[in-house]
Parts: sequence; C-alpha cells; structure tokens
Amino acid sequence: MTTERATSLAAYKTTTVGSVVRAALVMTLTVGFAVILLAGLISGSNAALGAGIGVMMVAIFFGFGAVVLGVVARLAPAASLLVALLTYTLKVVLMGLVFLALSRSGALDGTVDARWLGGTVIVCTLVWLACQIFFSMRTREPLYDLPAPAEEASFR
Repeated sequence: MTTERATSLAAYKTTTVGSVVRAALVMTLTVGFAVILLAGLISGSNAALGAGIGVMMVAIFFGFGAVVLGVVARLAPAASLLVALLTYTLKVVLMGLVFLALSRSGALDGTVDARWLGGTVIVCTLVWLACQIFFSMRTREPLYDLPAPAEEASFR
C-alpha cells in the first residue's frame, strides 16, 4: 500500500518550504505571463503594462513574505504566527501604497490600465494561495518527533 496520490503534478516533488514557495512562484508567474499576453491582445499595451505590474507586485510581496516566514519558522517557531500576521499586514499596506503612488502619479489615468492591474493582482493572488495550499499538503513533514532509540528501550 502506498500513500502517493496520482495527480497531474505528481512528478513535481515538494519537500521543503522553499520548494513550496518556488512551485507557487513558478505557477503564479506562468499564469501572470498568460494574463499579460491576454491583456496585450485584448486591450493593448496599457493593459499589458497594468497586468505586468500586477504580476510583479504579487510575486515580490508574496515571495518576500513566504521567505521571511520560512526563516522565522526555522529559527523561532513560536514567533511564526506573529510574523505571518505582520507580513500579511505589510503586504496589504505595500499594495495600497503602490496603488496610491500610481494613482497620484497619474499613471492610472492613461499609462496603466487600472482594471487589468487590479484583476491581475486578484487572479495571481488566488493562484499563489491555491498553489501554496496544494503543494504544502503534498510535503512530507512529521507531525511529531519519535523518541531516541535509548529512550524507547527504557519504556519497555
């Protein structure tokens, strides 16, 4: 009997936090590239620019947050929840600041298509989250530590 599941991505092995982040990043960039092409074909270069900015925002903000959280989880596991909440708050604030800066600069009035920018951020965020959940569920992490062999013998 085996615990392996047959999936369309069965060949892709995720065994560490880093491999989960890489998998989510690759899938997000792949979907993001498709959205950029679609935006360019449907609405022109302003839409493609908006979609490109949206993809980069998600890749940078979510990638940074995942890397920071992975480091903290390895060094100080008790602080993981606090750092996760802080990095989430930082992502939301930074995304708001990017939108504010684009709006105040006048870029959203003509240079960058705001609808494609917002839509791409939403789509890429959903892809990132779905990939992190999917690939995290495929990692093999022990739920508990087994006792050392010397300790195990003393219980018998």
